[in-house]
Amino acid sequence: MASLCNKAPSVSAVFSLYTSFSAIMMLFRTIFNDIVPKRIQDYITGKVVDFVFSSYLPSIFTFLIEEECDFFKNTTFHAAEVYLPTLLSRLSSGKLIVGSSNLKNPEAQPKLGIPIDTKINDEFEGIHLEWTLHSVETKNFPNRKRFFHLTCEKELCKKIMTEYFTYLAKTADNILRQCESLKIYTYNRQYSCWLSTIFEHHMTFDTLAIESHLKTSILDDLDAFSQGKDFYKSVGRTWKRGYLLYGPSGTGKTSMVAAIANYMKYDIYDIQLQSVKDDGELQRILTSIQNRSIFLIEDIDCVYDASRQVSLSGEERIIIFTTNHKEKLDPALLRPGRMDIHIHMDYCTPYVLKKLVALYLKIDDHALFGPIKKLVLKVSATPAEVTQQLIVTKNANIALKDLLRLLETKT
Repeated sequence: MASLCNKAPSVSAVFSLYTSFSAIMMLFRTIFNDIVPKRIQDYITGKVVDFVFSSYLPSIFTFLIEEECDFFKNTTFHAAEVYLPTLLSRLSSGKLIVGSSNLKNPEAQPKLGIPIDTKINDEFEGIHLEWTLHSVETKNFPNRKRFFHLTCEKELCKKIMTEYFTYLAKTADNILRQCESLKIYTYNRQYSCWLSTIFEHHMTFDTLAIESHLKTSILDDLDAFSQGKDFYKSVGRTWKRGYLLYGPSGTGKTSMVAAIANYMKYDIYDIQLQSVKDDGELQRILTSIQNRSIFLIEDIDCVYDASRQVSLSGEERIIIFTTNHKEKLDPALLRPGRMDIHIHMDYCTPYVLKKLVALYLKIDDHALFGPIKKLVLKVSATPAEVTQQLIVTKNANIALKDLLRLLETKT
């Protein structure tokens, strides 16, 4: 025991060694700070820190997912907004943003959102992931910049990029198909962004008054388009479809757009071309449109410039032009690839008349049907004009007599 105590260094020796070491370190730090350039100092310090942490802690990788990408809506950010609120049990704060802008339907499911700085844990094939939503103030509209941090182990980041983000996009798409209300977007040139409202037009192909053969051909084409991803890819074409709706005013072009949107479950992007200053701005606008959507340009004959290129990128998009005067359009606009399907929205026919009467008056036959049908074949009456007479009263006798008088004035 005594020998062990004799071999132990004295307190004065330990203190002397500490003093010498401290002096050497101070001299080294002085030389390091005064002689070594700041950039090299930062590099050496970073390498030392990386070595220490990588030796004792698992390496963490962080994905930064901003709300906008190159001035356009980041689809990955939007997918995360849709998907993450479904992971209620994994919220770190136990809080969730709940809101609704659908004032016309108080019973509609509210929209869920993630509070700022809230952490959400997720698992993908046994891999632990952590999401966090951040927000910082900016000087430009909309005055705040939002972004997600997604962290995982560094060695797994390739799998996350190739598999998890695909899973995220598909899952969010399925959620949107099932529960989210359709929206109609209008472009705000002042702030260079799309502004949206709930799409409240409830027209469907069941309530749309058109000839049965026309309805069948349109539905067949839409079904083929929605199932055509592999086909379009195999032939090297963009997955899009162009429709031209032409005919007199009041023949149901807007209703047809609504029916297509409701059938396909697509949002609508409505733009006034005359408000777009040049092709550069137009291309930025077109690039910002989400997939699975309708790009609508109404009264194209009034605003189309043959030198302007209207071309949609992205996938599963439909472009619809409407016009009252097809004959005024540039032939280049009508070629396949731009306008694949031309749909003539015509004046009221006996079939359309019967469809409208059944829809609004809930009857299949009436004594006035004969003379009314004869007049419909002789005069030019739009479905809108007929509808206007039928919605005034639920009394079939009164409504049909008023309709008959209207048609007689057109002879």
